Amino acid sequence: MSIVIAIIIVAVLGGLFGFGLSYAEKRLAVKKDPKALALEPIMPGVNCGVCGFAGCSAYAAAVAGGDAPIGLCSPGGPELVVKMSEIMGTEVEESGDNRRKVAHVMCRGNVDLTANSYNYDGLQDCNAAALLFGGDVECKSACLHLGSCIKVCPVGAISRDKDGYINVDEKKCISCEKCVGVCPTGAMHMIYEDSEYVVECNNHEAGGKVRKYCTVGCIGCKICENKYPESGCKVDQFLSSFDQTLEHNQIADAAEACPTKCIIKR
Repeated sequence: MSIVIAIIIVAVLGGLFGFGLSYAEKRLAVKKDPKALALEPIMPGVNCGVCGFAGCSAYAAAVAGGDAPIGLCSPGGPELVVKMSEIMGTEVEESGDNRRKVAHVMCRGNVDLTANSYNYDGLQDCNAAALLFGGDVECKSACLHLGSCIKVCPVGAISRDKDGYINVDEKKCISCEKCVGVCPTGAMHMIYEDSEYVVECNNHEAGGKVRKYCTVGCIGCKICENKYPESGCKVDQFLSSFDQTLEHNQIADAAEACPTKCIIKR
């Protein structure tokens, strides 16, 4: 009999507690902004943090509350900007160029093409290696090939091939720039996805010095700039580059004439 009474008491208490929790949930529930509820489903859901918020939901709530501007989500791209603007009832600001950018390693060096200062045998991490004389590669602007960028990529778009090169799968890249931020030598850059050519070098040292330790680095010879003025190439601090937002008629000729072949057709 006592067991039955105990069961009845527990059941009654359970019902009372359940009713109390249900009541409290309704009374104390935080009402979400309807705009935040509309924004959340259209977010990419990567939660990469590039917008500066803890995740996509936090960013959506900040935009809905007027605490953050539209356009901070790189993975969402221009399409997300349009959708968010429609929900928020604002006009889309013209950025002038909505071409997608992707990560790219601006270095072609490896053990066969670039000299090493010493033999690094520590933690397999670029930032750890960079603490020791800037890394084991003689070029202190080169890719260290240890994969810090691989570890921070939230979508697995970066990998290392059998020859040790770091490669970015541009179709997977969400333009979050985390790899750019973690690279200690600055070898990882953001480039336009549809750019046909790229100068794959990150070194600003004089050409005579570069030639001593790298056979594929830019030597600042200015052949691309002087002989092919319509290539768009400009040499600044011994490193050539060109404006990817413009069309350049002679870039193919400049690439062919480049002594170290650092102007690469993608």
